[in-house]
Amino acid sequence: MKRAIAQEDFGTLEDGTTVDRYSLTSGNGVRVRILTYGGIVQTVETPDRHGRDADIVLGFPALQDYVDLNEPYFGAIVGRYANRIAKGEFTLDGETYRLAANNGENSLHGGPGGFHTKVWEARPIEADDSVGLRLAYTSPDGEENFPGTLATTVTYTLTSGNELRIDYHATTDRPTIVNLTNHAYFNLAGEGTGDVYDHRLTLNASRYTPVDAALIPSGEPASVEGTPFDFTSPDGIGERIRANHPQLLIAQGYDHNFVIDQPHPGLLTEVARVTEPRTGRVLEVSTTEPGVQFYTGNFLDGSLAGTGGRVYRQGDGFALETQHFPDSPNRPDFPSTVLRPGESFDSTTVYAFSAR
Repeated sequence: MKRAIAQEDFGTLEDGTTVDRYSLTSGNGVRVRILTYGGIVQTVETPDRHGRDADIVLGFPALQDYVDLNEPYFGAIVGRYANRIAKGEFTLDGETYRLAANNGENSLHGGPGGFHTKVWEARPIEADDSVGLRLAYTSPDGEENFPGTLATTVTYTLTSGNELRIDYHATTDRPTIVNLTNHAYFNLAGEGTGDVYDHRLTLNASRYTPVDAALIPSGEPASVEGTPFDFTSPDGIGERIRANHPQLLIAQGYDHNFVIDQPHPGLLTEVARVTEPRTGRVLEVSTTEPGVQFYTGNFLDGSLAGTGGRVYRQGDGFALETQHFPDSPNRPDFPSTVLRPGESFDSTTVYAFSAR
């Protein structure tokens, strides 16, 4: 496949809005399909060590599935605030803002009308060694009860070296909070092939944030040493997932923010490496963000059929959501997610694909 970018119609929403799908091809065996609805990464096709291709992200085959069924946020841009805000409220500059409670009593991933439900304006980008797609959406002041008009761009770039780079940029006209990520679920053996428990994970994180029963950080970051949360050296995702540890019981697996060991905060740092033993596929993740939410698809229950027509069950995918920490607006000890006029939110995450 030559390096290229192509556009096609992917369907129409009830209000008549057209949704497009863009196919980005690296020229070296990787193809990524992205929807203008939700900025969703629908598929990532990569070769294994024998050159056999498979789609390695979970998703749906049709637009209406994403509209009606995407409670797992498959592949979507999530915002304005990725992850959870406790009791759906925060105070900024003395004013309290109350958000929709769409995850028990908490606000999750920007609320029910978050960025994952928006149709983004798209502009293809081509360079000597890459193809890309720049998506833009302006969230009006008060949308989902967040303050400020937030102008956001998310740029996907697929390089000839088989790296998918995601650059986030946002500005505001009023003080607000911002936490953006992508919610892709990976299965390096191929979507719909079963669980990911035999994948081997390394996380560049010596601490994580324990949570309460509502999955809200309950205190200071804790050391991973001597716990099932220690992935500082390669270990199977499922090796300790059934351990009798209170944090695993709360989340029914891993659904925790890990504090990235960053020698230079804000600079691109490798955070994760995942290998799949049967296919030899490797995923390496780097980010400028201070945290990463490692989630093992604990709430996939067999009620959803994916892109390839197979049912997704618990553990059939994992997510590595690069981010600021959950509930940061209510935790002044965490890195700030406040954005003010004249400032910009800028964040980069890179997913590198290979096989060995």
